[in-house]
Amino acid sequence: MTRVIDAARPIVGMVHLDALPGAPEFDGDRTAISEAMRRDAQRLAAGGVDALMVENFGDTPFYADDVPKHTVASMAALVADLRRTVDLPIGVNVLRNDAAAAVSIAAATDASFVRVNVHTGTRVTDQGIVSGRAAETVRLRERLDADVDILADIDVKHSAPIAERPLAETLADLIERGHADGIIASGAGTGRETDRDHLEAVVAARDRLGVDVPVFVGSGVTHETVAETLSIADGVIVGSALKQGGEATAPVEEEGVRELVAAADH
Repeated sequence: MTRVIDAARPIVGMVHLDALPGAPEFDGDRTAISEAMRRDAQRLAAGGVDALMVENFGDTPFYADDVPKHTVASMAALVADLRRTVDLPIGVNVLRNDAAAAVSIAAATDASFVRVNVHTGTRVTDQGIVSGRAAETVRLRERLDADVDILADIDVKHSAPIAERPLAETLADLIERGHADGIIASGAGTGRETDRDHLEAVVAARDRLGVDVPVFVGSGVTHETVAETLSIADGVIVGSALKQGGEATAPVEEEGVRELVAAADH
């Protein structure tokens, strides 16, 4: 589907890291963070997902676009550990929007892709005004000679545009001027369903451009909706629906992963 995920309609499972050292909710136990990460990753892999995405989900409140160096170091060590734990493509998302850190971690650990919440344009978020830095991100990838795909959000969750623009123009900028390798459409927040009309509009705009750039759904996919979603989108990124009780902060439930992967094939 992408250069780095060898699946027709990939299912990417989320590995939500607990609060890292330096974050307000860090409890002082570094070992517990890596153990929880490996547990969730192994359950996702055993359940049949095609790739993993690691993000510092526990580090609220998030920095806007420049996380501390100790966060980068912690995530790099964890992703390297994960690469030794599971044999799947791994992606990196450094919340809220530190694309340089994500690309650097991916390059250092031989990860396969990154998610960039705001790659082009400007959004109003709970971290304030966040602007894309596609020029720096893409050039950094080239300088590091990293074979890393950039999956870029369009109308990313937990945000609003600073000014309204036609969706087709925004998408064209992401792909043609921002050099995004994949597009992510999502709902209003974590676990919130992605509007079908919005998804169809994104896919239609991509098709009109005539480019081979996959569109992923980045929130709200469930066992009940995954098959229908994959009839429109090229892939899905799933977090909450694979956790115990559907809670984003809960452990991954392996049987739930198996059931969602099976449902996707129906």
